Amino acid sequence: MKKLVGLVILSLVVTSSVALADSSVVVVFPKTNYQTSAEKIFFLGTAPSGGQVLINGKPVTRSKAGHFAPSFPLQLGDNLFTVRHQNQELQIKVTRLTTQPQLPQGLAFAKDSLTPAADIARLPGELICFSAIAPSNASVAVNLANQTIALAPQPIKAQLPSNLAALTGKNQPANQSIAGRYEGCTIAQQLDSQTNSTNINSGGTIPDSGKNIDLGTPEFRLTLNGQTVTQSGTGKIQILTRANLPVVEVTADSGVARTGPSTDHSRLTPLPKGTRATVTGKEGEWLRLDYGAWINSKETQVLAGAISPRTIIRSVGYRKLPSATEIVFPLEAPVPVSVQQSDRAFSLTLYNTTAQTDIVRTDDSPLISRLDWQQVAPGQVQYTFNLKKSQQWGYKLRYEGTSLVLTLRHPPTIKDKTRKPLSGIRILLDPGHGGKESGASGPTGYLEKDVNLVVSKLLRDELVKRGATVVLTREDDRDVSLVERQAIINKEEPAIALSIHHNSLPDDGDAEKIKGFAAFWYNTQAHSLALFLHNYVVKNLGQPSYGVFWDNLALTRPAAAPSVLLELGFMSNPNEFEQVVNPEHQKKMAKVLADGISEWFKKAQ
Repeated sequence: MKKLVGLVILSLVVTSSVALADSSVVVVFPKTNYQTSAEKIFFLGTAPSGGQVLINGKPVTRSKAGHFAPSFPLQLGDNLFTVRHQNQELQIKVTRLTTQPQLPQGLAFAKDSLTPAADIARLPGELICFSAIAPSNASVAVNLANQTIALAPQPIKAQLPSNLAALTGKNQPANQSIAGRYEGCTIAQQLDSQTNSTNINSGGTIPDSGKNIDLGTPEFRLTLNGQTVTQSGTGKIQILTRANLPVVEVTADSGVARTGPSTDHSRLTPLPKGTRATVTGKEGEWLRLDYGAWINSKETQVLAGAISPRTIIRSVGYRKLPSATEIVFPLEAPVPVSVQQSDRAFSLTLYNTTAQTDIVRTDDSPLISRLDWQQVAPGQVQYTFNLKKSQQWGYKLRYEGTSLVLTLRHPPTIKDKTRKPLSGIRILLDPGHGGKESGASGPTGYLEKDVNLVVSKLLRDELVKRGATVVLTREDDRDVSLVERQAIINKEEPAIALSIHHNSLPDDGDAEKIKGFAAFWYNTQAHSLALFLHNYVVKNLGQPSYGVFWDNLALTRPAAAPSVLLELGFMSNPNEFEQVVNPEHQKKMAKVLADGISEWFKKAQ
């Protein structure tokens, strides 16, 4: 797994483990002038086993081969480290950056602290909120459309760590004092047509004039010790009129729907190409759709003159295919949808939809025992497929014109269980990283991309012995993008897809102690496989357990097949790294994984 720090991807020095000079000490991470916001950092490197390695005069623990990964606390600002081994010395500077907002000096707002920072558009009656960072004990307000909104100080707020904190067990919020942060909200409710200005909090409603209302750019005012300064915001504010809301169509093959207007927000069920929805809000390049999700405007096109998409649904039909069942939902317009999976059910929700359903055809299916439906809310219909078995094998969603087509894949068939337990089974292996994407690094500089490929080929050979047909996303050291890997899974439609990786840690991880095998899943249909393989490897190979994680990763998201990402061990742990690069251990790992896959298929069947 690639080691990420914030949005910075580490570029690690490539050094062959067999090419180290007898007297050399190598520090792979961190490189000098490295910057981080972590409170501590680990040093990953190696040196010949003779003699001690000292960092700032402190001897560090090393593996039998001489690898080390000690952690050291960081003070705010520059931290200087001296690494010594015998007569060799390395100087490394690490700068710890503060995560606290920087209070301005004098009569001024903090740089880039005024929000909204991007253009926004909201419906009548919605809150419009503002914030700024300014000196303590100041008076802060916003002027907008001839009205004044006072911003009040907000002294305490819980600070959440990044999602990466879940990997080190340090994901608890911390209360922090944020003196100098001011916030306030208002509601734009009435347009005075005589003066063409907008009144705030006047208790009325905006008439449907057919035109959106531009409130302009907010003007922030700061008063301190009798002196006043003003500064214009960077985001304009617009109120949308309900009679003139734009309608967009998803142009991407799989539109990324999110819980909020940025890539920091969680993903929702992707929207099939052709989906149409009304825009009810904007923030920068992000659009809020009428069912609540946000999508980047680059994945849509505006349909000039289109009215808000609404549909009824009547009958639902089935199509029997050799390896799947297709369910067709005839609609008047291609509306947004979402999927929920559980052990024995698959639920599909259609938005902006009203049921007029009286007849549903439910032929016998190797997968489905019964179909139920209900109007769970106005404009929201849910169809629930009760399944004959708990394991699901993948699904796809697409629009054919205005009809939604749901494809549910049937269980794969093992042709000869007695002689070859995986005969007839198609398995996709994805050796993680490759080409310029090197992934994590071990203490010698040996790269994750290389060991991923070695183990993937060994695993392929073991699976083929058991009768499987195996597809690899790469068979040499080349660039294969995440989008390309996802496309290969969707095209090949394997019974399962496994992405093979080796792990590393965020800056503040305890690299000396943290090690083990881990499995990551995203769609419910992949949970059983992830859990089973994790437990099987831990038990049968004696590998330590790092855990089983639900994780929003590019190679766990594909829904066409149960897709799991495996982290076979830690490149950043000095002792486990020696196992990771050991050819005999690699062969054992491949064999145990293949045995585990065979056992899981037997259990799933």
